[in-house]
Amino acid sequence: MGWLAAGDTYEVSLVEGQVVARRAPGASPAGQEGTQEKALPAELEDRPEVVELQRFAEWLDRHAAECAAQVGTWMVSSLPVPTGLLARLRADAAWQAALRDIVLVGGGPHEVGFLCDADDSGGVRVMNLDGETVPLSARSVTMPHPILLPGLEQLRALAAESGLVQGVEQIHRAIWRKPADTDGAPAAVTEFAGAEYRSWFHLSSRATSLGYRIAGSSVVDQIRDAGRIITASVGMSDPYTEERAWTGSLTWFDEGGRRRLPLDEVGPVAWSEGMRMAAALHAGRTVPKGGAA
Repeated sequence: MGWLAAGDTYEVSLVEGQVVARRAPGASPAGQEGTQEKALPAELEDRPEVVELQRFAEWLDRHAAECAAQVGTWMVSSLPVPTGLLARLRADAAWQAALRDIVLVGGGPHEVGFLCDADDSGGVRVMNLDGETVPLSARSVTMPHPILLPGLEQLRALAAESGLVQGVEQIHRAIWRKPADTDGAPAAVTEFAGAEYRSWFHLSSRATSLGYRIAGSSVVDQIRDAGRIITASVGMSDPYTEERAWTGSLTWFDEGGRRRLPLDEVGPVAWSEGMRMAAALHAGRTVPKGGAA
């Protein structure tokens, strides 16, 4: 963006999210005009121009986070997005960053590739698995959860070869595939149970920092899978009876949380995202000194 006068001596601007200052023309020794200051001069900190730029920077950060979160929701839920909407959104730098190199699927499993461009006519172009830029003819597209992506390993290899870096993690998002022998298995997964934390507060803080919710004595995540809303739930020990805290089993519930689902009724996305949550909580556990990580 441009430079704003901040008094007679300095000009200020927003550069990479930070307010920076430089000497105004005529206020610098010859040959030093326009040289950027190493740090914001103290005399400028309360200037209205600086305060407004700082507020604008904070808004830009929030906006970027909201865009990334929305793209993440579309991806995890594999929701259809009109191609015309993608073109309008990409005019905004924050949306463009969130959508960078996202994998789209059009009208069929062979219409898949990394987003390259979207124009006002509603056209979307992607780089397909052959490395060619091709249009997608569908009026809406999905940016599928990686567990549902056709040719996931090919997409990962192509991204590495082409130096693609996604704005929202999709192809490298950690996934867990449901075992084939869950019919008749207990309705809970204990693989990541028993992770110990110093306190219930530390466990709940870890959960919320990862974007999950606390509901009673459980960490929960609502997941859309094949049109159904399923709740993955990891139990927590009672905060009122224990000094330390532990994670419990991972279970899944139907919409509304009234019925615990048998494992054979849990869809692939709900399974993967539930396991991802349980694994992330397990990874943040307290490790005793000298103990294994």
